[in-house]
Amino acid sequence: MNFFNFSINKILTREQSILDQARIRLLYYGFLLAIVGLGALFLSVYLQNLHVLTLTAGAILVAIAALFKYLTYKPHWRTISHLLLITGTLLNLAIVFVIVQDINIVTIQAIILIIIFSFYMLGQNWGMFFSLLNLLPILIFMVMQYDHNYFIDFKPEKADQSTTIIAVFANFILIIFIHSHLYAAFIKNIKQLRDTGEEQTTLNIKFETAIKKAEKSSQVQSEFLSTMSHEIRTPLNAVIGMSNLLLMNNPRPDQSENLEILKFSANNLLAIVNDVLDFNKIESGKVVFEKIKFNLAELLHNICGGQMIKAEEKGLLFKLDIDSALRRKIIFGDPTRLTQMIFNLVSNAIKFTSEGNIWVRATCLEDRHNTITVGFSVKDSGIGIRKENLETIFEPFTQESITTTRQYGGTGLGLAIVKRLLDLQGLQMHVSSKVNVGSEFSFNIEFPVSTEIVAPPKELVTETCQHQLQHTGAELELTESNLRILIAEDNPVNVMLMKKLLSKWHIVPTIAENGARAVEILQYGNFDIVLMDLQMPVMNGFDASMEIRKMTDPAKSRIPIIALTASALFDIRDQVTTAGMNDYVAKPFKPDELMDKIQNLITTVG
Repeated sequence: MNFFNFSINKILTREQSILDQARIRLLYYGFLLAIVGLGALFLSVYLQNLHVLTLTAGAILVAIAALFKYLTYKPHWRTISHLLLITGTLLNLAIVFVIVQDINIVTIQAIILIIIFSFYMLGQNWGMFFSLLNLLPILIFMVMQYDHNYFIDFKPEKADQSTTIIAVFANFILIIFIHSHLYAAFIKNIKQLRDTGEEQTTLNIKFETAIKKAEKSSQVQSEFLSTMSHEIRTPLNAVIGMSNLLLMNNPRPDQSENLEILKFSANNLLAIVNDVLDFNKIESGKVVFEKIKFNLAELLHNICGGQMIKAEEKGLLFKLDIDSALRRKIIFGDPTRLTQMIFNLVSNAIKFTSEGNIWVRATCLEDRHNTITVGFSVKDSGIGIRKENLETIFEPFTQESITTTRQYGGTGLGLAIVKRLLDLQGLQMHVSSKVNVGSEFSFNIEFPVSTEIVAPPKELVTETCQHQLQHTGAELELTESNLRILIAEDNPVNVMLMKKLLSKWHIVPTIAENGARAVEILQYGNFDIVLMDLQMPVMNGFDASMEIRKMTDPAKSRIPIIALTASALFDIRDQVTTAGMNDYVAKPFKPDELMDKIQNLITTVG
């Protein structure tokens, strides 16, 4: 601000409130009125040869002029108000106790002026302070004067009536000006608050409408994704299922090669669909992290089992290194989300590595008995990432370059999903990479530890062989048990697929074309398990399951029900459980997975 500024427009800003602007204007124009009034008083007492009053009036005039200049240079209205009130209080007390030694109408006006000014400018607390600072000494003086106890060695000066008239007139002008100016400011402020309140109400209504539209849009999007997922997964279920069936029929080598290509392409398409659905689920905030018990070493072996085969097919050396301190620990966490993160990182490493090694490590960084901090690392000797692209690779639908996308394919969602899942847990991803040397992705997670101790997991190859033997035993047991299976499915291709699949285990299922028909068949027939599609005409799988649970015959109402769904609804697990179903299998499903769940439910419920 220019020191020689005298314009009020240059000290008012848009950032100041209406009341603050009004206070600055009050000081500005009040100072001008005070200068005029004090100037008239100064001339009046000077002409009367009242030396002390002349000196006092001159000093106050200089002080007012200095405060006016301070205001136009730095509009610190609070500081200026304090200085003005202190000056006015000292002047008032000096006039009463020393110069005039009396209380008259001018003194009373000065006190009223100080009280009004202090409350309007500085608020209630400071208003009370300056009011009492002026009133109490005056009351004391009045008591002393009444008892004739007040006397000082100074002869008081008495001004004539003209001086009193000027002082009274100037004080009344200032009192009226303060009241009118701040009254107008308060009215304007109240009107603005009312208008703002009305605008806020209007904005709230619009905001609520926008929220409802957003919620409806989100619901529509969710339903659209569910429908599209169902429409895409249903034919994929048939393609992958038929490929599996044909491969189980000992095809010729050339046929086997074609079927493997068909199955590989269908699985790639399924992976793309799953990536999009998983990312949408994460972005919509529907992810809830579980706290369930699992063995970390066993989980990592399971994650890397299939990935190891993919790596070996490319001629890569795959090494899984699990800290010995982790092998016998049971921890609490979300194995599904951890699987998702590790799986995506390993898949990326294999995809972008043409020769060399893949390393997956889990290291116990800190063991505090009841909690452990585990460091996860996935390292490869692949193409690497340029330093300037390290941030962009975590953006959705983004890969390092168009060339990378064309050469290696994929949606560009794998790393985005991992990063979002880590962010939701308040965790960070660390990346180090060199072009044509390789990359390493790592992150740390803290897990609560269970007191349960388990035997260390066996070697992965042994586990795989044992897993195959278990399936063989399950198949024999299912064959001998002559299972009675009711399938509720409206899609003829899926019906044919299920019949062919179950025929491999010598099972002839009963088919219901919709939920209502499934309920009807179950009422008059005996079955061991129900495979229930969720989206069917007449009656869907949810309603059919609830009707089954209401049956009076306990053998029928407690029958195991497995949902078969190609839906992508985020809360599908909760919906399945609420409807009374025991478990669900997502289409396209793996035959072994379905048979495992059938076997477990038959054994458990039976």
